[in-house]
Amino acid sequence: MFRYYCTVTRYAFIQMTKPSLSRTLVPLTCQLVPANRQFQIRNYAKGKDKKKEKKGSSGKVHINEHQLAEVINLESLRTQMEKSINNLKDDYIKNLSIRSTTGSIETLIVSFEGKDYQLQELAQVVRKNPKTVVVNLVSFPQTIPSVLQAIQKSGMNLNPQQDGTTLFIPVPKVTREHREGLAKNAKVLYIKCRDTIKESQNQIIKKIKKQPDISEDLNFQVQSQVTAIANEYIKEAEKIMEIKQAELMGEKS
Repeated sequence: MFRYYCTVTRYAFIQMTKPSLSRTLVPLTCQLVPANRQFQIRNYAKGKDKKKEKKGSSGKVHINEHQLAEVINLESLRTQMEKSINNLKDDYIKNLSIRSTTGSIETLIVSFEGKDYQLQELAQVVRKNPKTVVVNLVSFPQTIPSVLQAIQKSGMNLNPQQDGTTLFIPVPKVTREHREGLAKNAKVLYIKCRDTIKESQNQIIKKIKKQPDISEDLNFQVQSQVTAIANEYIKEAEKIMEIKQAELMGEKS
């Protein structure tokens, strides 16, 4: 048994390109098809849907350490990234505590004439009272501008006051605003760590791209695996940041 199907039930008007020609009635094609035929309707994804599908389609990259070790110095790469994580932890311990301690100020890094020094190498640091830390720079007065800059950029929310070769540093009160400032500094230090990890990743990928003795497929696989390793360390750094921020804000992590 057949049924008569027509894609459109009326005639279509087609406007001819030349003005002199009148409109022409053109019947659209109709065809006989079996009555029991099932029609398949295709739903085409819109642009936004395609982007969502593409974004969600990327799976987890498997790390083949044996394959990586044949192309790059995997141990060196992991050592560099672990160093970035350890530096982040050290920065949090030294620079981001609710109450600024004498020890955290003593170990503050000061850059002077192209070299890095701990503040305790340049000055005597003592706690005059619970509210004030005193930094005596009488032995190295030429370093005072560098010391002031290091203290102000330390992330400890300190505002030193200079009197000759002596700096008086008021210890900030533990207010909500102070906690929020420390939490923001925690994110700044995390971003610094993340960028360092990314830099290690990019340096390795540049070297991989220049290796002519490996196939294009292997080159791509190795680059993907290096990126996946970097992302693992970045996620670890982000978790450390979230725990530290919760601690600084007095929240349970």
